[in-house]
Amino acid sequence: MKTFEMLESNVRSYCRSFPVVFDKAKGDQLYADTGEAYIDFFAGAGALNYGHNNEFMKSKIMEYVSQDRIMHGLDMYTKAKEDFIVSFSEHILKPQSLDYKLQFCGPTGTNAVEAALKLARKVKGRTGVFAFMGGFHGMSLGSLSITSSNSMRESAGMPLNNVTFIPYGQSFEGLDTIRYMEHILSDTHSGVGKPAAMILETVQAEGGIHVAEIEWLQSLRQLCDEHDILLIIDDIQVGCGRTGPFFSFERAGIVPDIVILSKSISGYGLPMSLLLIRPELDIWSPGEHNGTFRGNQLAFVTAKAALEFRTAERLGEQVREKEAFIKYYLQNEIAPLDANLKIRGIGMIWGIDVSHLGEEVAREITANCFKNGLILERAGRNDTVIKIMPPLTISIENLKRGCEIIAESFSRVGHTFSH
Repeated sequence: MKTFEMLESNVRSYCRSFPVVFDKAKGDQLYADTGEAYIDFFAGAGALNYGHNNEFMKSKIMEYVSQDRIMHGLDMYTKAKEDFIVSFSEHILKPQSLDYKLQFCGPTGTNAVEAALKLARKVKGRTGVFAFMGGFHGMSLGSLSITSSNSMRESAGMPLNNVTFIPYGQSFEGLDTIRYMEHILSDTHSGVGKPAAMILETVQAEGGIHVAEIEWLQSLRQLCDEHDILLIIDDIQVGCGRTGPFFSFERAGIVPDIVILSKSISGYGLPMSLLLIRPELDIWSPGEHNGTFRGNQLAFVTAKAALEFRTAERLGEQVREKEAFIKYYLQNEIAPLDANLKIRGIGMIWGIDVSHLGEEVAREITANCFKNGLILERAGRNDTVIKIMPPLTISIENLKRGCEIIAESFSRVGHTFSH
């Protein structure tokens, strides 16, 4: 690791929590160059919903490359792109009667967020945006402006304006947040102008695994309709089946105006992002939001394969079964360890909130997990939420073993828990 420490920038982060040199990965496990195996409860920060080196997707890549197919295409018409668009429409949009146009952005999620903000402001002719406390949307300037973490915002090195932050969820210490927003929007002396859009994650992942209530999401959709505000759902981390259905907002029966997808949309960990836009909002001029790598051809190939794999393997049903296991285990084996632990989650994204114990204890627990063959990260305020996010394809055996390692690590930190 001396090479990395000497030559790689200090900005590196995940490697500090997982200080080994990884060399191989398959399914739900990663392997260090020493051969040591680690169960993956991290899934590439949500980019590997279908596991590492999925055989079906890998075969499609090998076939495509072996035929000297187009590898770089900007936004030109290509067969790989056409095949993905048709497949996405047939597998995802048509079954739910969703009418969206697809915009392929630069390959990172934050680039798609930037595009969504630009388009919303262009459509509505307003500069303001409502975002939510605890939200994370990326590290480029526009995305940072709607990200609430003070330390992340400070990294911008300049003011981040035109955003109003609202408490997340149905109530905040007795505050009805929908009524609060209604008051802001209706009061001529609120001091806040009508925004072009509201943007949110239906499950705040980096914010500490906070799951928005269905009623609140429905009320938010109604509020946006009543006040001519666009509703943007950032489904970068919790979309693509993470909560069970393909989109995280399906459980609320709402239709956003703009949906942002990245991370697991390619299915194989390849860079890719896109916007889903209601057709009447697609008022871009040609090239108004572009990028050299807005057409990752290999990602199109694996993204199409991922949709086929999801259908063939009935992945939505698998997520529901594994969700039941995770929920039961956390509530019956982890929660009793300390009366003050809070368990939150949905589908296959869960958090164990140890904020009452502090950041150091949370760090000790996850470090101990790593020493015993489990990779997982921390999230939330002060990084005090232990985040469980394995590939959707993880075996029940490794899912159980990973949960057992967490339980064992709680006992190993030597803290006196409250019962």
